[in-house]
Amino acid sequence: WSRRLAEQGVEASLVERFTEELQSRLGDRRDPAEAAREILLEWLAPFAGKGITADTRFVRLVGPTGVGKTTTLAKLAAEQTLTYRRSVGFITADTYRIAAIDQLRTYANILNVPLEVVFSPSELHRAIQRLADRDLLLMDTAGRNYRNEMHVSEVNALLSPGENAQTYLVLSMTHKYGDMKSVASSFAKYGVDSLLLTKFDETESYGAALNLVQEFGFSISYITCGQTVPDDIRVFDPEDLVRKLLGE
Repeated sequence: WSRRLAEQGVEASLVERFTEELQSRLGDRRDPAEAAREILLEWLAPFAGKGITADTRFVRLVGPTGVGKTTTLAKLAAEQTLTYRRSVGFITADTYRIAAIDQLRTYANILNVPLEVVFSPSELHRAIQRLADRDLLLMDTAGRNYRNEMHVSEVNALLSPGENAQTYLVLSMTHKYGDMKSVASSFAKYGVDSLLLTKFDETESYGAALNLVQEFGFSISYITCGQTVPDDIRVFDPEDLVRKLLGE
């Protein structure tokens, strides 16, 4: 089991800790597979996020380039509109990427959702006021190199604390853990503590999710597993990740 976790990209210190805990639980002749599942579930279950709650007013997505923030925003909007019958408004601050606004505007037209574009933190308050009749506001931010502290501080200026607001750090499971760790560390300094992990369908290595939870104490609220809107998004299930880690 330890070799399996190492192959999954679980950090060496966690593999060692897992080995010690597993050995200590096998003294009563328990099934090793059952004990392994039990340990990993204990490590993950406390960090399962609840997703967007009924009283959430403002959701903001942050993260590096290429992780799928805009498509994920559309999935969340479709889920909230179609399943929970909430009126949704879009705000985008992604004015760096070519055609980013057009992409979100296309989703907005399909879902019949209003869209506001902001170019600076000073414009954000006005955008929120113009969408005051909406139940839920979903905000997209620009993908940048967030290993650069200046870029992190720029996007943080758009994340002023607000009542009933949630910020999700969006990371792709196809990226190297070292890069994910660097970005996560930058945002953790500003109080971001919830993850949305994308592209589960494009990898067979899931150790990074366990590493992020154990190293930073992040909760995981959602995962995505494809590009179909709105189907390919789901609330994080710790038991499902345990099965993936153990190859079941």
